Amino acid sequence: MTETQKPAQTGIKVIVVGTGFAGLTAAIECHRKGHDVLVLEKFPELKLLGDIISFGPNSSRLFRRWPGVAEQLEPLSMRADAITLKSWKGETLFTQYWEGEDAEFGIRYDGHRGEFHEVVYNHAKEIGVNIRLNARVEDYFEDEKEAGVVLENGERITADVVIAAEGVRSKGRKIVLGFEDKPKPSGYAVYRSWFSADEIAKDPDTKFFTEGGDKHVAWLGPDVHFIAACMKKGKDFSWVCTHKDEADIEESWQLEAPLEDARKVLEGWDPIVQKILDKTPSPLIDWKLVYRDPLPTWISKGRRIALIGDSAHPFLPTSIQGASQAMEDGVTIAVCLRECGGPDKVQEAVAAFEAIRYERVKSAQKTGEQTRDIWHKADFEAAKKNPESMRLRREAWLLGFDAEKYAEDNYGRTVEVLRRTGLQDTSEARKLHMPEGKHGYLEYSTGTDHKGTDISAAAHAVNGTVIS
Repeated sequence: MTETQKPAQTGIKVIVVGTGFAGLTAAIECHRKGHDVLVLEKFPELKLLGDIISFGPNSSRLFRRWPGVAEQLEPLSMRADAITLKSWKGETLFTQYWEGEDAEFGIRYDGHRGEFHEVVYNHAKEIGVNIRLNARVEDYFEDEKEAGVVLENGERITADVVIAAEGVRSKGRKIVLGFEDKPKPSGYAVYRSWFSADEIAKDPDTKFFTEGGDKHVAWLGPDVHFIAACMKKGKDFSWVCTHKDEADIEESWQLEAPLEDARKVLEGWDPIVQKILDKTPSPLIDWKLVYRDPLPTWISKGRRIALIGDSAHPFLPTSIQGASQAMEDGVTIAVCLRECGGPDKVQEAVAAFEAIRYERVKSAQKTGEQTRDIWHKADFEAAKKNPESMRLRREAWLLGFDAEKYAEDNYGRTVEVLRRTGLQDTSEARKLHMPEGKHGYLEYSTGTDHKGTDISAAAHAVNGTVIS
């Protein structure tokens, strides 16, 4: 299905580097908003890579604005009604239901990264986005009048704006930072697997995953957590295991690992976990969690090149927001470019993009750090007394957000500040967009919210935090 109404053309030329979810979102939204967009991708063909990926309600609303996309994603998505948290020994600690969250904020999409990516990629092609495969970018450049890239074959391509969406090793980071920063081990890695649920369904001890709808269960242990899920009505099974790891990541952050490596990490855990491992094909993917020092800026000095998604801000998986925030980046920069008024104002748009996004993204990242620390350093006896302390942070400021509307509503006041301070200083403009809450995010306790207001059981239910 294609969009029938062609948007008014802005005359702004945009290059997007990378066809991950950040790059594709930026490209689709730039096309929808009337920009002339070219996408460059280093790989010669699309491959259905990866395993489970999650898109919260704040990004799923974007999918629903792209004709036909949500309808294709729905049958591919996990539809568990809750996640159950257990200790590594198998004791149930807490069940967090999603009904209230879905009613308040909208549904989310969790499924296979490759399958989701194929849907979004095909949509971009169908609406007319120009995607050039086998085009490896080796360098970026800019001057007062334009920006551009240099391909591996020496070809130079120019535009008004370049959006770098290549992931954690983006070559665009060098022109933004002024130096080449190398990734560091975060101290953690993730074993990942995705396979048919047939054998899970045959075992009396594990078949509960495949019966009565999709299931989602997490086991928490000392500095380790293991999350398993069944989806597509019992067809597919996936699990991930975050564990301590200090291995070198200079050459690659995604390696193959024998199943025995995971068995060593999970030795002595719940027998259900052992049975899942017994049914898991080897090898696993061992994905190193790459750490980057927080960037002081995501945009180049000339204000014509912007980093988005993992290129700018890698997320921990425990945030469950990396892909969603990448999509928010993509729609926000497309809106800013439309609102600026034309090619001669794109530098203002790029500066406004960073100011609008910077503090929100930092706050979203904090939620992942907090959840990781709560899970990996859990006091299980204390958790039994206060089970809600284990819940995933799923707050209204994060999930109820409409990035497209927010950018449209706030572009003008952001630019007013930038015109006063100058485009080289976005610090004051960033302050306009600080999320609410003492720590940059809203935090719920068992009794009062951050303003001291009592939280009723009904309020917890709305936020998807019903205690089982």
